[in-house]
Amino acid sequence: MPSSVSVLLYSSDAGTRAQVRLAVGRSPAPDVPPVEFVECASLPAVLLALDSRRIDACVLDGEAVPIGGMGVCWQIKNEVFRCPPVLLLIGRPQDAWLATWSHADAVTTLPVEPVGLAATLAALLRAPP
Repeated sequence: MPSSVSVLLYSSDAGTRAQVRLAVGRSPAPDVPPVEFVECASLPAVLLALDSRRIDACVLDGEAVPIGGMGVCWQIKNEVFRCPPVLLLIGRPQDAWLATWSHADAVTTLPVEPVGLAATLAALLRAPP
């Protein structure tokens, strides 16, 4: 088991990024290694991070501006070789069908619900690559 896992966290809103970090804590579950967050507030930063380092999972804010997490998800799933699993944060449960279009591996709603977000992220990090 690795000593830590790397999670890319994309949101244009620093408050949303803080909510996710707080919900996940040091680790999303006892059997998952500690999380190192790679925070990104723009699409170029996301692409650079995915290109320059190992990322084990991504958490993308579907409400980010000017480029929402759904569009970012669609792009990286179609352009990044061996794209890591993606957890998409959506503003409304009715947007879950759009998450399917974007090829997200999992979704949860905003505002962040800590137990659900941590459990969903842990499941993505446990899944075989």
